[in-house]
Amino acid sequence: MAMDTGKTGWLHEARRRDVVLRSAKVAILVGTILTTINQGNTLFYGVFSADLWWKIPLTFCVPYCVSTYAAVDAILKNR
Repeated sequence: MAMDTGKTGWLHEARRRDVVLRSAKVAILVGTILTTINQGNTLFYGVFSADLWWKIPLTFCVPYCVSTYAAVDAILKNR
């Protein structure tokens, strides 16, 4: 599937308000759960290492991207 910026393209659909809002909700929920599982002890004890500054945001970005991909794929397949 080509990524283009046309009216019916992948990026156009990925920027739809409903897709962005749904993906953001998924990212907040799943990102919080994963951060708690993976970094909970570190956060609980207040030991913040330098690598947390990229690990935690990435933990939220991954579910956002997965949710966006799934939503856009479903939209394009239903056309």
